Amino acid sequence: MIHTHGLGRALRYYPNRTAFSNGGRRRTFLELYDRVTGIAGHLVDQGFKRGDRIALLLPNEDQYIELIYACAWLGLIAIPLNTRFSATEIDHVLADATPHGIIRHSSLPTPETALPWQRVIDQQPLTGGKLPPEPIYEPEAVLALIYTSGTTGRPKGVIQTHANILSNIYHLNYWMPYKEGGVYLHAAPIFHILDFPFMFAVPAFGGCQVTIPKFNPQAFCEVVQREGVTHSVLVPTMINLLVQFEDLKNYDLHSLELLAYGGSPIAPELVLRTQEILPNVKLVQGYGLSETGFLTGLQNDEHTNNKLMSCGRTCIGVDLQVVDESGLPVGVGQHGELVVRGANVMQGYWNNPEETKLAFRNGMFRTGDIGFRDGDGYFFILDRLKDMIVTGGENVYSGEVEAIIYQHPAVKEAAVFGIPDPRWGEIVMACVVLKSSKVLSADELITYCRRSLANYKVPRRIEFLKTELPKNGSGKILKRQLREQFWVHEERAVS
Repeated sequence: MIHTHGLGRALRYYPNRTAFSNGGRRRTFLELYDRVTGIAGHLVDQGFKRGDRIALLLPNEDQYIELIYACAWLGLIAIPLNTRFSATEIDHVLADATPHGIIRHSSLPTPETALPWQRVIDQQPLTGGKLPPEPIYEPEAVLALIYTSGTTGRPKGVIQTHANILSNIYHLNYWMPYKEGGVYLHAAPIFHILDFPFMFAVPAFGGCQVTIPKFNPQAFCEVVQREGVTHSVLVPTMINLLVQFEDLKNYDLHSLELLAYGGSPIAPELVLRTQEILPNVKLVQGYGLSETGFLTGLQNDEHTNNKLMSCGRTCIGVDLQVVDESGLPVGVGQHGELVVRGANVMQGYWNNPEETKLAFRNGMFRTGDIGFRDGDGYFFILDRLKDMIVTGGENVYSGEVEAIIYQHPAVKEAAVFGIPDPRWGEIVMACVVLKSSKVLSADELITYCRRSLANYKVPRRIEFLKTELPKNGSGKILKRQLREQFWVHEERAVS
């Protein structure tokens, strides 16, 4: 379905426009269509059939996007793997998703899980195959599993259907209207829900796509200048690095019209600094989750002093409410959990009915975020109900980090939470109590964590307490009590 409304639409209306441009290599939509047809046929030749899962462990590149298009064509379920995962974490995802095969890049970790089929794409390029069957058109067919968790228990794969992604395209076009013939830069990781829908939205409006394998300010500026980039999406950490880039003034960035951001906390000061450094660029903030895609947007003209702490308003098709502990809606200005329903919301978690059931109540998906709505309909997020940390746009679940720390023989108790950081939004912190007579340094524990966790999940700060961690009457550790001292002077705890 999404093929018809994405690449299929581009082929119908813009066959000779540039679909991809990277380093002087250009490809029209007609040429892209032929490429995707060949890849789809090759996958059929390799035994893939509708409903099969295929894992993708690749940097941002045009082949990645072509593979996603081929999956959408055939009705395969793509599993975009986080390129920052350790091999252990990748194996956990593969064990849960049980894909028929994996396509990976040799520069990224090599999983140990044995799969029926695999291809190292930079060593064994995909060749054209026989003509594939007609593209599927089924709204509720599963397009992708976006994994939100890592090493603890059963990883959670968010089921994203063709209809889910199409609804995200509609919503994005409300907050940041597309420009026919515009140029979109994939600077944020493609495997994130933050960037994923743009793969289908850009061709639908005849736009050109360019990629950079990994973000850095110089690469961003070079591509914007060379390719005439008009739109891009960054996480606040990237924006912070960009506005601090000393050579920024040496690049011609006049083509850049709109910069969307989201995925982690952002300080109002950074927004104001960005407006000062890039005065001709429109800013749009987006708030959402892997389970829902985009929920709200704060448009450029809404970036006023009294709204910079807001994540914006919803658009048609997104029913976002604030509810109390029993699930009943609360009034304007009252705090509660944000819950949502709409065509954008996931079906559930792959192979995980228990977590799926917990995620919904009264037909509404529970975001786990605490906030309120003002009289003008703008939403403000105060904190997270779930113990999730967002560092540099990456989600870190405190439970999985704690599980690794608890495996160390010297550890008695541990509590992991996020604390504010001007560069990353939040960093991972751990409060640890050691067993009697045991000795352990922070560096030793950090080294221990690195063996099993992606780098961004490893605690950046560790404090050893001599007394037990604070607990409530039922024995649950009071993380809020540990966290509050670090957030007391912060204007904004989460975005």
